[in-house]
Amino acid sequence: MNVASDLNPAELAALLHFYADSGVEWLVDDEPVDRIAQFEAQKAAKAQARVPAAARDQGPQDMSAPSASNGSGAAARRPGSPAPPPTPAAPVAVPAAQAVAAARTAADGAGSLTELKTAIETFQGCNLKNSARSTVFASGDPSSGILVVGPMPNADDDRDGAPFSGRAGELLDRMLAAIGLSRDGVLMTNIIPWRPPGNRMPSSAEMDICQPFIERQIALSRPKVLLLLGNFPARFFIGGNGTIHTMRGQWQTVSFAGMEIPALATFHPQDLLNAPGNKALTWQDLLSFRQGLT
Repeated sequence: MNVASDLNPAELAALLHFYADSGVEWLVDDEPVDRIAQFEAQKAAKAQARVPAAARDQGPQDMSAPSASNGSGAAARRPGSPAPPPTPAAPVAVPAAQAVAAARTAADGAGSLTELKTAIETFQGCNLKNSARSTVFASGDPSSGILVVGPMPNADDDRDGAPFSGRAGELLDRMLAAIGLSRDGVLMTNIIPWRPPGNRMPSSAEMDICQPFIERQIALSRPKVLLLLGNFPARFFIGGNGTIHTMRGQWQTVSFAGMEIPALATFHPQDLLNAPGNKALTWQDLLSFRQGLT
């Protein structure tokens, strides 16, 4: 077995990329997990599900004798061993139309960004929330009039619970600083508040469910300009099926949340990490955005 100290930097980078492409995001969990206890709990739950309803209705049974269903009683918990954790209940699927209506009601009922954050955190109608670690809400200064919009949280955002975290966030900080702005001096958000599994694109139903929340964010913060980062935000706000290469660098007026807002699209910081050759084009876009603020 190879260990990290046996690998050169190129081999280690290739291994980490392989893990990322395979969906591995955290090599160590934040808390220890007793997998054996989890397995025993799952077996017990399955065995209980197979017991006829009439037998379950008879009430508590005499547990002093071994159960006929487990033979030698090997599955029973040993004296002194910790009780297995309860098996979490499976999330309940919500029909898409019903979930969209519930999202609209929750969003419209929020009178401030703080209330909207709470509404999103307590919303249970989107399956993306079931697989995400965090609900990633907007951060920064709502009074700045500048809204920077990304597509959806990535693994770093999901881990930290904040938009534009990790290497992509550090690059975005440098991009903003180059035109005299800062993370604390703008409002940052994502269209989708929960990270899709494996960084996949959200489905059309998931986008419909999340749309009332981003609409309400914009209605409450009332930005004067939008900086759209990447293909997904550009298509979401401007429309069409173009790529960021054809939609970038051109000021557009978008109609959204009952407002007419000037918007400019450019590359997402992750795009620049993957293809650094686009940094020159992004710099042109940032200069145009800076000029549009005056």
